[in-house]
Amino acid sequence: MRYLGATLLSLISAAWAAAISASSVAAVSSPAAADYPKTDGLLFNIDGETKYFAGTNSYWISFLTNNADVDKTLDALDQAGHKILRVWGFNDVTSQPGGGTVYFQLLSSGGSTINTGANGLQRLDYVVEAAEKRGIKLIINFVNNWSDYGGMPAYVTAFGGSQTTWYTNTAAQTQYKAYIKAVVSRYANSSAIFAWELANEPRCNGCETTVLTDWAATTSAYVKSLDPNHMVTLGDEGFGLAGDGSYPYQFGEGLDFAANLKIETLDFGTFHLYPSSWGTEYDWGNGWIEAHGKACEAAGKPCLFEEYGSTTDHCGIEGKWQNTSLSTKGLAADLFWQLGMTLSTGQTHNDGFTIYSGSSEWTCLVTNHVAAID
Repeated sequence: MRYLGATLLSLISAAWAAAISASSVAAVSSPAAADYPKTDGLLFNIDGETKYFAGTNSYWISFLTNNADVDKTLDALDQAGHKILRVWGFNDVTSQPGGGTVYFQLLSSGGSTINTGANGLQRLDYVVEAAEKRGIKLIINFVNNWSDYGGMPAYVTAFGGSQTTWYTNTAAQTQYKAYIKAVVSRYANSSAIFAWELANEPRCNGCETTVLTDWAATTSAYVKSLDPNHMVTLGDEGFGLAGDGSYPYQFGEGLDFAANLKIETLDFGTFHLYPSSWGTEYDWGNGWIEAHGKACEAAGKPCLFEEYGSTTDHCGIEGKWQNTSLSTKGLAADLFWQLGMTLSTGQTHNDGFTIYSGSSEWTCLVTNHVAAID
């Protein structure tokens, strides 16, 4: 999902100094390779248990500067029975930000730098360490298709070209892989990693689908060379699939879902669901879910229903999607967009899709859903 504002950074950056003394490189554990999350047929296996799992998305948790806020957030997920949390592992800038602002990478054609300081990757370190303690598994994403927190547009600013040429831009890809190496090397032995994700909602509008497929194959193989023990996934919206011919099923965004599922170094498929943004009806979403389940079943890989949201009647609409996902062969987990919490800085960002911990919507979409799974 494209984050529609940057107000959170201003809320959290002021508190960064108080957290510096508590920030440290994540103390990672080193379980045997067999103990890492993995696929098991068309399902996932976490901590020795093969089943369908529930989880959510939090783009903002990696940028929090108050460790207590991180702990409170992960405690809420742990208590709710959520096992998977997808977070942003990127935060790119093209000019040096003001003191205290969290950023992970400064991109420049003259020489990029990766920020491993207290207002840099040490913030992600703490999230990983805190997740380890609670048995929560993280999907960590390397780059955004959108301009929020830098993303591919920041690479374009630094290295030229366009977002459609980003996938084949040598300078951009060299730095992107350098960043991947920096992140993966920090947590390759962590029990908290569920999977590495190549990008959030990658698109290549008007491109031949081979552009994205070739890039995904090359990049996922690179990630596997750095860390052969954890899963890798693409992070796409699931576009490009035989269906009713509506926009999401079309191939115009440069994606071929079935072709990408065949990439050996991608362990599972991902897809998103936003009818209000795609010009489709909410009920249409149930068929979208089932179509991806069939594609994943045919490929012999699990599907992760990675993001979904409605702008109205969250329980009524999204609850049906959860039920469809849970009953569809090929579907292994779902993560709603997005997690909402009340922290030391106040409520986290509400983009209209947010489900706040402790709300009645939390009861129907989290408590009741986890109970249905169990």
